[in-house]
Amino acid sequence: MISILKRDILLSIRSGTGFSLSLSFFLLIIIFVPLAVGPESTKIKSIAPGILWLSALLACLLSLDRIFQLDFEDGSLETLLIAPIPLEGIVFAKAVAHWLTTGLAITIIAPFIGFLYNFDQHTLVWVFISLLVGTPSLSFIGAFGASLTIGLKRGGLLLPVLIMPFFIPTLIFGSQTVWRAASGMQITNSFLFTAGISAFVVTLMPFAAATAIKMALK
Repeated sequence: MISILKRDILLSIRSGTGFSLSLSFFLLIIIFVPLAVGPESTKIKSIAPGILWLSALLACLLSLDRIFQLDFEDGSLETLLIAPIPLEGIVFAKAVAHWLTTGLAITIIAPFIGFLYNFDQHTLVWVFISLLVGTPSLSFIGAFGASLTIGLKRGGLLLPVLIMPFFIPTLIFGSQTVWRAASGMQITNSFLFTAGISAFVVTLMPFAAATAIKMALK
């Protein structure tokens, strides 16, 4: 599993679908939305949590179709089926690799971008924590979606349509956590829902994705 994790991270970085592309897209949305909305600080601050989380979600979408597609095209995915490691473990490693090169990178940079929205230090801390806890669910749901589109023509276009509804709970509770922190409100419930969703997804999706891969390769 460790070797698969390292391999996917290196491939993501070398191909440009990891840190550079996701972060560039994330930064562009963060910068351009305030320009479109206008200079009113009150309005921008009220929608900033949603902007941050929506930007993270869309940035993660960019490279989801490559989680399994490259392995399918070169035939290595079929080889992984007979590997001594359970397929569920392989899916888990690939999803973690995707998160490390997208979700974690976005999580690290997001608090610095939060200064553009005049967030205080307390809010910036919760921006980091909410993304750190919530973004793994995006990668694991994305891995399941990628497993459903293996071998399909234009699967990359179909993938966002399939998985976007599954992202909604994480988007709602993650942005609510940041919004409540910025408003000085109680954040425990929204944060626990975000963490619970991630725990459920990380536990379940490797098994669902492994089943979908086996069916696709039959």
